[in-house]
Amino acid sequence: MKEKPMRVNPDPVRSIPDLDTLARETYSAVFSDVCDAVGMRSQTLEPGARHVAGPECVLIGFARTAISMPVNGIPERPYGGEIDFVDSLSKDDLVVVDCSRKSAAAWGELFSTASVGRGARGALIDGLVRDIAKINELDRFPVFARGARPTDALGRVAIQEWDIPVCVYGLTIFPGDLVVCDQDGVAIVPKRHIAELVPLALDKARIESNARELLLSGGYLGDVWEKYRVL
Repeated sequence: MKEKPMRVNPDPVRSIPDLDTLARETYSAVFSDVCDAVGMRSQTLEPGARHVAGPECVLIGFARTAISMPVNGIPERPYGGEIDFVDSLSKDDLVVVDCSRKSAAAWGELFSTASVGRGARGALIDGLVRDIAKINELDRFPVFARGARPTDALGRVAIQEWDIPVCVYGLTIFPGDLVVCDQDGVAIVPKRHIAELVPLALDKARIESNARELLLSGGYLGDVWEKYRVL
């Protein structure tokens, strides 16, 4: 039996609420706000990452990072890096791949399907993907990327390194960082701040919910600001 590659990155913080619960109760904007509040004012990705496949939802997971670099010709072991990387995924991982150096599809249906089997939650690709319809059929694996293109990665780009810091959409993401993707964009919580900031994000989301109820009942925006200090 083939020996599966060993996961070498440190385990992310797990002492936070279930990620499905967190995804229902929070979103990228509240994480951006709580990062701002503690002085980390550059924790969102530049515009460009958009939802391209899978269910439309708030996608939250722990970063598993990789770099897909241009190659010239088909390697001796086709898709070797991709296979080893995907086979190393585990529960609550969120795939983060930098494939910004060449416009071939770095991600597709079978990588997504295998990731679901490993327990991963979704993918954030700085580059292109393909097999959108097939990924949608899974209905379990949201993918955010710059767009889609049917051009295969084989002989064009290849994953060569993983579990290292990667710069995607203008921000460096480290293995184990908390990644929050939704229709507004992407917010990143550094691993060392997850335990501190997740409770703050939950509290802020609840406060904003109370503020919405007051506004819908006819409350004035100025009064809401004075009471809740959120806008």
